Amino acid sequence: MSTYRVAQVTAPGGTFELVEREVPHPGPGEVRIAVEACGVCHSDALFVTGAAPGITFPEVAGHEIAGRVEELGEGALGRGWKVGDRVAVGWFGGSCGYCTPCRRGDFIACVRLKVPGWAYDGGFAEKVIVPVDALARIPDGLDASAAGPMACAGVTTFNGLRRSVARAGDRVAVLGLGGLGHLGVQFAAAMGFETIAIARGAEKAGFAKELGAHHYIDSTSGAPVAEALQNLGGAKVVLATAGNSAAMSATVDGLTPRGELVIIGVSPEPLDITPLQLISGVREVKGHPSGTSQEVQDTMNFAVLHGIRPMTETVPLDDVEAAYQKMLSGRARFRMVLETATG
Repeated sequence: MSTYRVAQVTAPGGTFELVEREVPHPGPGEVRIAVEACGVCHSDALFVTGAAPGITFPEVAGHEIAGRVEELGEGALGRGWKVGDRVAVGWFGGSCGYCTPCRRGDFIACVRLKVPGWAYDGGFAEKVIVPVDALARIPDGLDASAAGPMACAGVTTFNGLRRSVARAGDRVAVLGLGGLGHLGVQFAAAMGFETIAIARGAEKAGFAKELGAHHYIDSTSGAPVAEALQNLGGAKVVLATAGNSAAMSATVDGLTPRGELVIIGVSPEPLDITPLQLISGVREVKGHPSGTSQEVQDTMNFAVLHGIRPMTETVPLDDVEAAYQKMLSGRARFRMVLETATG
């Protein structure tokens, strides 16, 4: 019997344990991936703790997956994939294809979206089975440990910017310089925006400039962030990557007329924004989700073209518990990535 290892938790909020399972065959419309790397995203905590609805245990998290196609199930053949192809799978882990958003081509808004680690076992494992429509092709020049985070953190920031109202030459501010924000600054600069980084502490100014930011705002300096943005001419778009509702709210008055606050950082706290701020400034606030498999592929191709990479700390799958706790505590500066023996 052929086996593989998965890292699972058996109860809400439990610790990860590595267990052996029999290698499964993909079903109709599915493929099996030999996982080489998987990023550890803060959203994984929704599944590990059981906070997301419908989670069953044992739970295998992980939705920043990179690896190689190992076997194709019936119906997956003839869709352009073959054994050995390098692929990534992110938050978009497949769609139903028949709900109203899917019929309109808005697959990321599928009401039955199949998120790895939620709809099926995720990538904290040596192998994973996914729907074929979840696959994004990894381009040459991008290794697995970089491709995994691009399938979630990368596509979320990339799409958030290119779907915004900003156009090349406009001023765009990125709130936060963490796992999402450090990618957001790189993408914004490469897209031709006059890029403003906003973070806590004057010591991060140099790092922001290294990422490509043209300006830096220290949110702890005592001066209102909105005022600092307006002193620079105002931001057409603020990409809010930091999961801090108060920090997001503080940027609204720094937007130009018809500017947008694009929220991709997750926070349970309400925003403190008045209708008057939006109406008088002709401003908008919108939440932006991740991106489809094609958009993940677009993100990776753009990243290779412009030399953009996530900053990662790689550890073996055996150290999954330590990696998860480091991410959860905030001690992981950017992205923790699990690597398997096949990587």
